[in-house]
Amino acid sequence: MATKIRLQRHGKKGKPFYYIVVADARAPRDGRFIERLGSYNPNTNPATIDINFDKTFEWVNNGAQPTDTCRAILSYKGVLYKKHLQGGVKKGALTQEQADAKFAEWVDQKEGKITGKKSNLTSAKDEARKAALAAEAKRNEDRAAAIAAKNTPPAEEEAPAAEETTETESAE
Repeated sequence: MATKIRLQRHGKKGKPFYYIVVADARAPRDGRFIERLGSYNPNTNPATIDINFDKTFEWVNNGAQPTDTCRAILSYKGVLYKKHLQGGVKKGALTQEQADAKFAEWVDQKEGKITGKKSNLTSAKDEARKAALAAEAKRNEDRAAAIAAKNTPPAEEEAPAAEETTETESAE
């Protein structure tokens, strides 16, 4: 039986949520499946991917073919890289310890990139919030100044008139 690792759509219109499943290639997209491997939520930033790594690795080794999107997800999580390293172990190019060390190093780098992206997103969000608060405070000050200018009585013209009378008296 030809099996595929693919996405099964859930969620409401405009807010998709997917299960990553192993299904018969002939089964409909949201129909019958053999096993649920995890979930994928593209609505968050970065996208949330939860998979059972061991089960997914087992299915990929047994010949289940991932669809294009699932291939990208499995590559992102490292399942396909681990399969690649295990192929090197089988051929004798690597030992199991070397393959495990390479995979652990790759996972550390990947986690560093993900945490870096999350921290950049949160700092950008904080900066945007601070800029919005500063702009709002400036607008409030401008409004208060405009209201104060509107409510103050106009300056009396007596002071310039008094100066003119003193000038005319001195001229006489």
